[in-house]
Amino acid sequence: MINLRRIALNAICLFSALALSAQIKPQEFNFGKAYNDEAVVVKTAIPYHANGQYGFEFGSEKHVRIGEGSDALFSNQPFYFSVNLPEGNYKVTIGYQGLLDSTFKSTVRSESRRLHLEQVKIQPHTVAEHSFIVNRKDALIREGEYVQLKKPREIEKLDWDDKLTLEFQHTNHIRFLRIEQVTDVPTIFLAGNSTVVNQEHEPWASWGQMIPRFFDDQVAVANHAESGLALSSFLASKRLDKILSVAKPGDYLFIEFGHNDQKEKGDKAGAYNGYTERMRHFVEAFRAVGGQPVIVTSTARRAFDSDGQLQYTLGDYPDAARKVAQELQVPLIDLNKMTRTFYESLGVEGSKQALVHYAANTFPGQPEPLQDNTHFNTYGAYQIAKMVLQGMIANQLPMVDHVIDFEGYNPAKPDAVQAWEWPLSVKNSDLKPDGN
Repeated sequence: MINLRRIALNAICLFSALALSAQIKPQEFNFGKAYNDEAVVVKTAIPYHANGQYGFEFGSEKHVRIGEGSDALFSNQPFYFSVNLPEGNYKVTIGYQGLLDSTFKSTVRSESRRLHLEQVKIQPHTVAEHSFIVNRKDALIREGEYVQLKKPREIEKLDWDDKLTLEFQHTNHIRFLRIEQVTDVPTIFLAGNSTVVNQEHEPWASWGQMIPRFFDDQVAVANHAESGLALSSFLASKRLDKILSVAKPGDYLFIEFGHNDQKEKGDKAGAYNGYTERMRHFVEAFRAVGGQPVIVTSTARRAFDSDGQLQYTLGDYPDAARKVAQELQVPLIDLNKMTRTFYESLGVEGSKQALVHYAANTFPGQPEPLQDNTHFNTYGAYQIAKMVLQGMIANQLPMVDHVIDFEGYNPAKPDAVQAWEWPLSVKNSDLKPDGN
C-alpha cells in the first residue's frame, strides 16, 4: 500500500529544502569601517545609479556624511538608501551609534512612505539595534502574467520598482544596516482603494502605510491596495491573483471596499448584488489557500450638512459588508462606524485637520487650495490605523501578540492633532488620488 503520509512528508521536506536553497543571502552595509567581515563597507555616499545594486536616492547623498572622524553615517536631513532585491519579506535591522553629547531621534519609512520606526530615541554613548519587516513586491504573478498596474501612477511608485528603498528622517547616526529575507512570518495582505493604499506623495496618506509601525519584526504587511479600485477592478487587474500566488497558510487578507463600488453601473451594480458576490469570492478564495480573511467596512466620508449633522454617503455598502462577514463568519472591523465617531468628535471644522484640507502654497507646486473630504492626511491616516488595530484586538486576532506601542484607541477621544509630527518626504503632489 502506498504510504501517502510519508509521500506528503517527503514533499514538504523537499519544498523546504528548495525554499532554503533559494533564500537570498543576507546583506549588511557597514558605514565608515567594517564591523562584520562579510559586510559591504560604504565609505562614501554614492548614488544608487552608480552601480545599480545599492546607494542613495533623489540626490540625498549630499545630506550624508560617512567617516570624517566618526566610524558611522551621520545625517540630520532626509535621505534615501536603496538595495536591489527580489520580491519577498525582509527583516531590516539598523545599528545606531549614540552621539557624544546629545540624544537624537530617528524616523524610518520604507518604499512608498510606509512608517516603521517613529522617533526612536538613541541616548548618548550607546549602541542600539531596531528591526522591522518590509515587504517588497513586484507585478509578476507567474510566467507571462502580471498585475495590470495603472500608468503612469503605479509605474513610478517605489512600491513597484526592483529595489527596496528606506527613507530616513530626523537625525541618524548609523553604524550598519542589515537586510535578511524571512519566510516564516505571517503576512497581512491589504486589498482596498485610496483609503488603504500606500500613498506615494505628500500630503496624502492612508491607514495601510501607517499600520506597519505598530508591529514588531515578526509580522509583514503587504499592501496591494490602489486608488480608484472597486472589488471588480481589483479582480480585473489581477491583484487578487497576485496575492493568492504568494500567500501561505496562516496569512491574513484585510478587505476594504465600497467607495468606488457604489459608482458601478450595469447588471451587477448594487451593494447586495455584485459587491456581495465578489466579497464572498475574496473570502472563499483566500480561505482556499489556508489564509484568514478579515472584512473592513469603508471609511466614512467627511460630509456634514448645514446643521452640522454627519451624512451617510456610502449607502448600503457598509451594511452589505457586515452581512457577508456575519454570513461567512469572518472577523469584521467596522471602520465606517469608528470613522463616523471620529469625525463627530472632532466636529465640522476640526475634522478637516484629519483630511487633505490645506491653503494654497502649503506645499511646493500647489497653487490652489486642497479640499478633499475622502482622503486623509498623515494625522488622519495614523488615527485610522489605530482604529484598525483596535478592531484586531476586539476580534482577538493572533497577530495582536506582535503589536507594539499601542494601548488601545477610542475614536471618540482621538489623539491631539497639535501633538502630531510628520517630517515631509521629498515627493509631493496636488493631484487628488483616483476615486475622490
